[in-house]
Amino acid sequence: MTLTVAMSDAEIRRQAARPEVGRLRAAQHPALRLRFLEERTRGSWDVRAAGEWKRFAGWPELNTKAALAVLPEVLARLAADPEAVVGRGGWSTVGELLEWYRERVMRDRKLSAKRKTSVKSAIDCHLLPRLSSLPLATLNRSTVDQALMWPLQETLSPSYVRLILRVLTMAFKQALRLELIAEDPLASVKFTDFVQARIKPKAARLHVMDAGQLLASLAARFEQAPLEGMLAAMMLAHGTRVGETRMARWRHISLSERVWLIPAENTKTRTEHVLPLTEPACALLRRYRAIQEAKGGDPVCLFPGRGGKPIGDKTASAIFSSLGGGQWSSHDLRKLARTGWAELGVDYLIGELLLNHAMGFAAQTYINTSADDLKLDALTRWHAWLDERGFAAIHGGTVAVSSVSRFDAQAAPVVACSDFRELQKERL
Repeated sequence: MTLTVAMSDAEIRRQAARPEVGRLRAAQHPALRLRFLEERTRGSWDVRAAGEWKRFAGWPELNTKAALAVLPEVLARLAADPEAVVGRGGWSTVGELLEWYRERVMRDRKLSAKRKTSVKSAIDCHLLPRLSSLPLATLNRSTVDQALMWPLQETLSPSYVRLILRVLTMAFKQALRLELIAEDPLASVKFTDFVQARIKPKAARLHVMDAGQLLASLAARFEQAPLEGMLAAMMLAHGTRVGETRMARWRHISLSERVWLIPAENTKTRTEHVLPLTEPACALLRRYRAIQEAKGGDPVCLFPGRGGKPIGDKTASAIFSSLGGGQWSSHDLRKLARTGWAELGVDYLIGELLLNHAMGFAAQTYINTSADDLKLDALTRWHAWLDERGFAAIHGGTVAVSSVSRFDAQAAPVVACSDFRELQKERL
């Protein structure tokens, strides 16, 4: 049954108690009605245009006052384009929604600069060029496949195509959550709907057998360009991410307490990361600080850029492009550290803690204060193993004594950076 009432939230709640009433027409405006859902504490706002009713929002998410306020705008859009998807956002094309989402992401202070750049690049370089003028009403699996996914998979890696699709689906999910669109046409869309290829993790390009040559090349770079050599050495020694490492400041490090604290705002997981410092690590930091102080002034950043700030992401990328020569990246240092810990028998959970991976609730339940001692033990064994292969040439301190190792490869002879790349080419 349909009733015409003076529409208000109070009236809607009163009529919700009468199961025979299915719809309410607004006496204030004949083009507006509320349709009760099966769960009668919720409903859909419908607008009448060109003889048809279209849903444009939900109740109580959009209350009566707001629905009446937005109604003229909705009617105007439908008069101009009867096929438009109506919602509070006032959009008619995919491009308009994407531009809104891009602006929202860029102004979100909780997101890292790297994440913002990634989203902006996906929208500007791939989503807008292919979907900008597409009407929201026509967006579905088929149009996404034809206009976006199938063309992209011809030229881009599956992992990057998946990232682009995720940005698109997140934009629609956020718009629906805020009731800016009436429905999400991509709610159940998955990457495997379009591409069946299994995305495998990138193979490591540095192996434990490369450690000797790698450390020799880093030692040479440390002598020529201390900042560049130090950046790579700290990552290899601690398994840290490049972003976490390049933003380190001296106030985050206590040589007396032997601890390196990485603030939550500098980590990918947005959780504070505390790393114990071994004697070789402390020796490396003392040597590097002495080099900085010899240049004058009181250093603030471990890796200073312009304006008293740490070096940026692009500068760090350029450093590793030079160091690796295209044969390995900064992330390969992190992978090498993880492999080394596993080979040395470091507990899996301790390895995950050292990497600062996001931990599930169940895993966190078993973390206790002994983890700090176990992390120190793991790094002590790792640095001792590295010392046997040339790490001592970089930190200049006392060589640590290695504990039991599951692999006994001998340290390779010292070679230059260019020779290291040639050796890797021969292996390939």
